[in-house]
Amino acid sequence: MLRIDGLPTHVLCEGSGPVTVLTGGLGSPWFDWDEVVPLLAPYRTVVRFDRPGLGLSAPAVRVPTAAGEAARIRRVLAALGLTGRCEVVGHSLAGFHAEAFARLHPERTAGLVLVESSVVEDGPSPFPAGLRIGAARALGTALSAAGLPRLLAGTARRLTVRTATVRHHDPVPDRLVRRCYGTSRTLHTVLLENATYRDLVTETVALRARHPLPPVPVTVLAAYDASDSPHELRWLDQQRRLAALLGGEFRLSAPAGHQLMLDDPAAVARAVLGTAPR
Repeated sequence: MLRIDGLPTHVLCEGSGPVTVLTGGLGSPWFDWDEVVPLLAPYRTVVRFDRPGLGLSAPAVRVPTAAGEAARIRRVLAALGLTGRCEVVGHSLAGFHAEAFARLHPERTAGLVLVESSVVEDGPSPFPAGLRIGAARALGTALSAAGLPRLLAGTARRLTVRTATVRHHDPVPDRLVRRCYGTSRTLHTVLLENATYRDLVTETVALRARHPLPPVPVTVLAAYDASDSPHELRWLDQQRRLAALLGGEFRLSAPAGHQLMLDDPAAVARAVLGTAPR
């Protein structure tokens, strides 16, 4: 546990070599990367951390932003005494965080790997941020008072894994799922990250206009479940366009679902290490 911005923050640092930071999507704790880390640790110093309110970290006190999460990555590295460049791997929502880090801290960036990254698709929310944030907090308070986080933690996690993977297998023990998801702080954080998603999109658009990417390798790794559904084909097209926009390489893992780290951890490791796709 390290104190980052005054908050007790759960951080793991494993392996040796050039630094790679792994940061997960909406509501994702450190253990979603458990099957990837052993593939990287012989070659990389692998850093993972739980954002405030997630995993084992203390509750958030600020509304999440892309710039704020980019600064958090930098402060985690500083707290570990890691002062050089690093590669940042962002999954889903954290793809915005990883991109923000590269744009705002180019001198610290060695590369980007965006795994099933969120894309700029929707415009600004028609509802004011204050209203959305207030509604998320009120809903979190009501659901917590009813005891739903503890009652439904395991069910919600298993349902998420089942719908977001093709293996339908969650290697995480039930006790750890209950410990991390069966709390009001995690519920509040998930609702808050969801409520501010459109703001993150707007912020990313602004960052792209004002801060160029440094000349570093960029890889966009997408999952394809091997279906021909319009949703899947549209998603793949969005991922290809993201790679083109960022001047990066597009890679595909199939069959795999959105939680690609669980379905195909080797594909994530190959993207980080720069080895050829299978």
